[in-house]
Amino acid sequence: MNVFMTGASGWIGSAVVPELLTAGHSVRGLARSERSAAVLRAAGVEPVAGDLDQLDVLRTAAEAADAVIHLANKHDWSDLAATNRAERAAVQTFCDALEDSGKPFLLASGTAIPVGHTLTELDANPASGPDAPRGGTEALAIEYATRGVRSVALRFAPSVHGAGGDHGFLALLVQAARDHGAAGYVGDGSNRWTAVNRLDAAGMVALALEKATPGSAAHAAAEVLTTRQIAEAIGATLGVPTVPVAPEAVAEHFGWLGPIFAMDLPASADLTRERLGWVPTHPTLAEDLAAGAYTS
Repeated sequence: MNVFMTGASGWIGSAVVPELLTAGHSVRGLARSERSAAVLRAAGVEPVAGDLDQLDVLRTAAEAADAVIHLANKHDWSDLAATNRAERAAVQTFCDALEDSGKPFLLASGTAIPVGHTLTELDANPASGPDAPRGGTEALAIEYATRGVRSVALRFAPSVHGAGGDHGFLALLVQAARDHGAAGYVGDGSNRWTAVNRLDAAGMVALALEKATPGSAAHAAAEVLTTRQIAEAIGATLGVPTVPVAPEAVAEHFGWLGPIFAMDLPASADLTRERLGWVPTHPTLAEDLAAGAYTS
C-alpha cells in the first residue's frame, strides 16, 4: 500500500516507518520543515510539505493514498482548546477524504481512558465533541466506519518507552525523581498504568494496518504496572529512594503530569493479541530503565 503518515518522524512514527517498509509498503509523510523532510528522506519516506493546519494538504495527500496513519498532534499544552480543535479538524478532513473508499484510517489515541474498570478494546471512548480531549477524534473516526472508512483507533499506553528515551511521560517521571532526589508515587501507589516498548507499539500499528476491522480499537499495552512499581524501577535506576507523595504535594512534585499519574488506568490488550497476532518481544519498562535508556 501507499501509506500517508503524520508524525512519521516522531517517537512512535519513526519506529513504524521501518515496519511498513519491511512489509513492502511505500510511505509518504507530512513534513512541516525542511529539517523534518530531510529526516524522512533518510528513513526512506517521501516528504509532503505542510502541517496539521493545512487541511487542503491533508485532504490531497489522503485522497492519493491507499491508507492514512495519523500519529501527529500539536501538543500545545498552553492552549489545549486550540490543540483539540486543530486535531478534530485534521481528523474530520481525513475522514471526509476517505469516505466511501474502504481505505484504512488509523489514528493515535490512548488507553488512558477512565472507565471504572480495566479498559478493553470493546469499550467506547466516552470523549466526544470538539471540546473533549483530543477533540473527541476517536469517537469521530469510529463513526466513519459506517461510512466506508476502515477506521481504527490505535490506543497507546501512557508509557511508550524505549532506547533513546527522552520522550513521553516516563522521561518526565525520571526527571522529577532527579529534581527531588526521590522517585515518587501518589498515595499508596496501587493505581495502575500500562506500558509498552516503542518497537512493540510500532509492530502493532503495522499489524493493525493489515488486519484490524472497521470501527475497532487496538491496544498497544504490553504490561500493567502499579505506579509504585514504576517509581521503584525509576528509584533503582537512579539510586534514589522511592517515596509516597501526599495528594496536596502532587502538583509540586510531578508538575502537570501529577493528576494523570494519580489516576487508575488499567487496560487489557488481550483482544489485540488475539485479533492481530501481536506478541510484544522487546524490553519491559523496568528493563529499559535498568539498561540506561533514560539515564544515558
